Amino acid sequence: MNERFKVYPKAFLSGLLLWCLLPIHSQAEVGLNIQLVSEVTAITPGKSFRVGLFLQHEKGWHTYYQQPGIVGVPTSIVWSLPEGFKAGPLEYPEPEVTHMFQIKAQGYERDVLLQTTLQAPENLKVGQRITLLAKATWMCCGKTCHPGSKQLSLQLPVLAHSAVDAEWHPLFEKERAAFVRTSDAWQASAKEKDLNVTLTLTPIEPAARGFDRNEPSPEVNFFTEDGWINSDQPQITTVQADGSLTLTLTRAEFFMGKHIPKKLFGIVQRKGGWLKNGSLRSLKISPTLIR
Repeated sequence: MNERFKVYPKAFLSGLLLWCLLPIHSQAEVGLNIQLVSEVTAITPGKSFRVGLFLQHEKGWHTYYQQPGIVGVPTSIVWSLPEGFKAGPLEYPEPEVTHMFQIKAQGYERDVLLQTTLQAPENLKVGQRITLLAKATWMCCGKTCHPGSKQLSLQLPVLAHSAVDAEWHPLFEKERAAFVRTSDAWQASAKEKDLNVTLTLTPIEPAARGFDRNEPSPEVNFFTEDGWINSDQPQITTVQADGSLTLTLTRAEFFMGKHIPKKLFGIVQRKGGWLKNGSLRSLKISPTLIR
C-alpha cells in the first residue's frame, strides 16, 4: 500500500472528499487576493471582450484547477449581467501540482488569471457606464483550508471603439499561451486493467520531441480532467526504444462520474515542451480506453 494511504486511510479520504464538496459560505479572502479585471478599456456595442478573475496567492497558499483531483474545490464564477449580455465558460490555464496537506492535487500556487469571454448586446448606447457583477467561489489551502466567496464588480464605459488595457492585456496573453492544447505530432493510447491504466505517448511527426533512453528520467506529470485517475498516487514513467513514453496511472477510488468513461481525459505536462522548438508544455489527450 502507498505510504500516503497508510497515513490517510479510506475513512479519512471519504470524509475529506465530502468536506470538500460542502456548500461554500461567504468568507473573506484567506491566503489570497481576488479581483475582477478586463482586457479592454471599454465595451463596444455588439462586440465580445474578455474579462478575468485574477488570483494572487500569498506564499505557501494555493487554489484549485477546474478538476482539482481527489481533494479540493475548483474556483468558479456566477455572473449577474445586465440584460442582453452573455458569458462564456471560465477558462483555466495549465494546472500545477499542489498539495492539500500531504495529498497531491491539481491547482495553482502562482498568481493566476482565469478568463472568460463576454458578449455585449448591440443596443448599448455610447456614453453609458456598465457595471458587471459576479460572485466568485474558491477554496484556498496552506497549512489550513478556507472555502470562501466574494461579490465582485467591474465598471466599464461604452464607446464606439475600444482598446486593450495596457496593464492587463499582457497577462491575458500570457495565460492564453498557457492553455492546454492537442497536437498532431503525438499519438496517445490507453489500456485499463484492474485499477491500473497504462498510457502510451508516441511521437508521429518530425516536430515531436521524442524521449531518449540515455537521458535522465523525464519530468512528466499527468493531470486528470474528469477525476477518474487518482491525483495522489505515484505515476511510473518508462521510456521506450522508439522514443515513446509509457505512464502507469491508478484509477481513483472515489469517482464522481456516473459511468466509467470510454476515454482517458487528461493533460500530460512535460518540462521542456512536447515539440522540438520547446513549445506546448501541456498536451491535452483523450484516447479511447482499451479494456
